[in-house]
Amino acid sequence: MYNLFRNKHFYLLVLLDSLLIGLAYFLAYLLRFEWNLPGGEINNFTSSLPYIILAKLFIFYVFGLYRGMWRYTSFIDILNILKASIISSAFIILIILFLYRFRGFSRSVFVIDSFLTFVFISGVRLSIRLFLLKKGLRFIFIKEPLFFKPTKHKKKKLLIIGAGDAGEKILREIIDNPRIEYKVVGFLDDEPRKLGMRIHGIPVLGTVNELQDFARKGMVDEILIAIPSATAKQMRRIVEVCEATGLKYRTTPGIGELINGKISFKMVREVSYEDLLGREQVSIDVKEIGNYLKDKIVLVTGAGGSIGSELCRQISLFNPKDLILFDKTENNLFNIEMELRQMFPEIPISPILGDVQNKNYLDKVFSHYKPQVVFHAAAFKHVPIVELNPWEGVFNNIIGTRNIVEVSVQYGTERFVFISTDKAVRPASVMGATKKVGEMITRYYGENHHCKSNRGRFVSVRFGNVIGSEGSVVHLFRKQIERLGPVTVTHPEVARYFMTISEACRLILQAGTMGDGGEVFILDMGSPIKIMDMARDLIKRSGFRPDVDIEIKVVGLRPGEKLQEELITEEEDIVHSPHKRIFILRPKNKCDVDWLNQKIEELIQFAMVQDVLGIKLKLKEIVPEYQPTFFEQVNSFSFQGKIQELITKGENLVPSPQEKIFVLQSGDKHDIL
Repeated sequence: MYNLFRNKHFYLLVLLDSLLIGLAYFLAYLLRFEWNLPGGEINNFTSSLPYIILAKLFIFYVFGLYRGMWRYTSFIDILNILKASIISSAFIILIILFLYRFRGFSRSVFVIDSFLTFVFISGVRLSIRLFLLKKGLRFIFIKEPLFFKPTKHKKKKLLIIGAGDAGEKILREIIDNPRIEYKVVGFLDDEPRKLGMRIHGIPVLGTVNELQDFARKGMVDEILIAIPSATAKQMRRIVEVCEATGLKYRTTPGIGELINGKISFKMVREVSYEDLLGREQVSIDVKEIGNYLKDKIVLVTGAGGSIGSELCRQISLFNPKDLILFDKTENNLFNIEMELRQMFPEIPISPILGDVQNKNYLDKVFSHYKPQVVFHAAAFKHVPIVELNPWEGVFNNIIGTRNIVEVSVQYGTERFVFISTDKAVRPASVMGATKKVGEMITRYYGENHHCKSNRGRFVSVRFGNVIGSEGSVVHLFRKQIERLGPVTVTHPEVARYFMTISEACRLILQAGTMGDGGEVFILDMGSPIKIMDMARDLIKRSGFRPDVDIEIKVVGLRPGEKLQEELITEEEDIVHSPHKRIFILRPKNKCDVDWLNQKIEELIQFAMVQDVLGIKLKLKEIVPEYQPTFFEQVNSFSFQGKIQELITKGENLVPSPQEKIFVLQSGDKHDIL
């Protein structure tokens, strides 16, 4: 309020409104008495005019008509002017009725006055806005007087596909902001009733199929797809039509990416592979998630990674009391900390540089911060790398998970979510097996009486490959396409489940609202997508021809890879959750924390001496469905029959970190095969 009264433009607006109110009141008298005012009515007008102006200005101030910027006058502002005009006239009528019983005053004058006041006050504001927008000018309030500065650059002609709410918001922002160097020339929409209609004066020109005709006529420079609710099938069709024009095209985020539901021109981006997934993206219950994150101390391990960093961004939207970023990579931790401090300056951020393998350090962190919600995203996830360094997978994915689970139980964490993978289902890799053990640790502690006494919910979330993460095949393909190939595919028939980073993080957040402890949550991700088809799709969308401009090279499955990934096994019962796209897996076998801890201790002994064979056999003992890779490698050698001749009775065959090199152990002697 103080700043309002100090603003010199406030008094200018009050003076203008006073003149308009007086003019409306005078015209009301003229219209009522047919332009011939009797002497008594002139006296009534002059004596009541000051009170009429003061009363209306007071009501206008109460309704906030002087707090808005006329340049951005909207429907809400017009509605407020209407309310203020009616209420101010009603207030004046009541005063006159109370004081004079309306003797000597014409009632119709005040009815006409109310209408004219609304027309004049709203008309002037709308006229100023329309004048500025029509001329494409911008005004700047600085130390110099008010002046107009025209835009210099020729604006690009933009055609918007989708004459709905998203398209209207984009159009309004382009109109309101002269700095956006675009001019909307029309809309395209397949809904028949919209054809020929106008949005803010811009026509709906036709359907999507007519896009090429408009492009050939030179009516458009760029295309914007503004259909956030479009399915993958609809998006693929629209993208094909856009590509046929040869013009640049972009899109707005999908509904699944908009947690707060807001759409802005700043969010417009290139069409990505995420838009073409074969299903609708998962939605979330914002209210439920807010109930367990708002004003809570939240810790995220692996906060600097692809999943962890996006998780932190989405958590920040729910205003936690403190967000603890735990990561062992300094650069990643620094980057996400700086980003969050800029995006969410009001939220306390606590960056912690540390390793989940260090339980003593975790104990100090938990004793100091006492996090109420923990998301465990820290893990080694690259299948071939972990396959060649299995001991590191054991230390990080198993020991690290057990450490974070145990300190979470010790300090009474309310909710714990472990981030798993579809590679934990009938694993063929060390990475998958270690993540399966991580699920078991989370489940066993989640169902254990120690955790129950603390009333903590410990659950796991299992999902497929994440498009957009640094380790994803899409990320690799894009780099290979930038180098003009070749694009490498491991096998023509290999297929994977896919989801976006934001979709994965929404599932993680939603899982925190469900379950009693020990459950594994999975997402209905539709059908798996062939990697070969994805490679061809990305090459085409990059403007090249597969196998002509860019070669696709089949290089064979890597260690630990399978042709098809799965999401459930026969040992797990699947039940529906309150969310229609999320399912709950409940293992049939009983849990035994003591047995599991004993096996993990035995596994640690093999990992300490980097015993590859021992690690894999012990993992198979813990996870019976695990099929260690070295069995497949031995059977696949072309010299399988000859290899037996090279092994004596006193020697054991042991795989080395290299795929096709084995160690023959005989007493204290080691030979390389």
